[in-house]
Amino acid sequence: MSVLKACLKCKKLTEAKECPICKSAELSKNWKGLAIIIDPEGEIAKKMGVTAPGRYALRVKSEQ
Repeated sequence: MSVLKACLKCKKLTEAKECPICKSAELSKNWKGLAIIIDPEGEIAKKMGVTAPGRYALRVKSEQ
């Protein structure tokens, strides 16, 4: 089973080695909370700064 990692820049959750949204390789396994965005024009998506549908972490910390 793959581990979900969150992008430190846009908080997108992914199993890949690179963020599919911003193409950043800065990913962390240290994240909390889950938001599933269906409508990127919705109020929550706008407050989070999300521009694409998908799974996003609410909080992400870098792994040190």
